[in-house]
Amino acid sequence: MSVQRSLIAPTAHPRLEDALRQKLQHRAETAGSLGELEPLAVRLGLIQNSLKPRLKSPQLVVFAGDHGLVVDGLSTRGDSTSQQVTHLLAGRLPMAVFSFIQGMGLTVVDAGLAESMSPYPSLLQRKIGFGTRSARSGPAMSIDQAHAAIRAGMEIADSLSGNVLACAGIGVGAHESASLVLSRLADIPLRDLTISGPDMPPDALAQTMVVLQSTQGRHRDVTDPVEVLAAFGGFEVATMVGAMLVAASKRHLIMVDGLPACAALLVAARISHR
Repeated sequence: MSVQRSLIAPTAHPRLEDALRQKLQHRAETAGSLGELEPLAVRLGLIQNSLKPRLKSPQLVVFAGDHGLVVDGLSTRGDSTSQQVTHLLAGRLPMAVFSFIQGMGLTVVDAGLAESMSPYPSLLQRKIGFGTRSARSGPAMSIDQAHAAIRAGMEIADSLSGNVLACAGIGVGAHESASLVLSRLADIPLRDLTISGPDMPPDALAQTMVVLQSTQGRHRDVTDPVEVLAAFGGFEVATMVGAMLVAASKRHLIMVDGLPACAALLVAARISHR
């Protein structure tokens, strides 16, 4: 599927929506209301174009990548991205535990780690580069790399079983990179997207904002979704974009967790509405 042409069919279907609501009303009269789940049930029916929506073989795919912004002064703490991936593959992170409890398949994608990882059954090597460049001094990736990452995500989603794709992105600097993408495309102030933890010193937050604001100014004229993606990174977001485009074209349910996945969803939505 070309990133220039959307194959995503609209979910608007007034007759089906009315039929789904009537079915839920009849169920409520006999077995009780589903409460806040009812709007979700209607949405699922519209996505799957069916009066009997079913969730099959849900898949959790975690995309990992490193970011050049980190070497440009971002305040970082904790494990490196490769260490996070190692913990995830070993089942020591909440996402891995959640996927096991919910019966979801778990796949981790090396979209752009700065290090090489040893082979592992649930690890997919789709490295576009060994981390992005610093977006503060130039584009985080080239347009060709952005398209390559999107295509890699498409291939991944096309090979997955089931009809549910849950996406998350991890990586040192991933939150900040996603903040830049979201801020530009959704016109949200950067400060509203920047998290300061309880143990984060005030001067560290101030330094982070200096780095992000100067990066934002460096690419002030970029507005096209793919160009914004290339300007700010990262490889894990770009790969997620491709996976979401294919999942949506197949009328699969897409679940997002975290800011990088939200950034990918917005870019995918802008691409699909070109």
